[in-house]
Amino acid sequence: MILAYEYNYQNELVRPIEVFERDDEGNYVIPNQCTTIAPPNNPSFYKAAFDVEKQQWYESATQEYINSLKTKPKPNDLEILKEQNAFLTKQMAQILRDIKGLKTL
Repeated sequence: MILAYEYNYQNELVRPIEVFERDDEGNYVIPNQCTTIAPPNNPSFYKAAFDVEKQQWYESATQEYINSLKTKPKPNDLEILKEQNAFLTKQMAQILRDIKGLKTL
């Protein structure tokens, strides 16, 4: 048994598969859309894709896709209080403008 790596029509890695079948000469029969070249064991790869001509894996993820995977850190208590303070200050200013407008009637 050997591992082959399946890729889709866009050459993006789908999954590893186990290959058991052999031909008459004893060589493993690798299915279409598969390679025995392992993708890099690199955590910086987000979306590995296979270049059939060069017989190598490359990063196919766009920067937008990579950014979408990154989680925004949760604000700390001080940041939350600052946001709430800014919101309340804005509300108070609006209320004071409304009161001032009523006094002029």
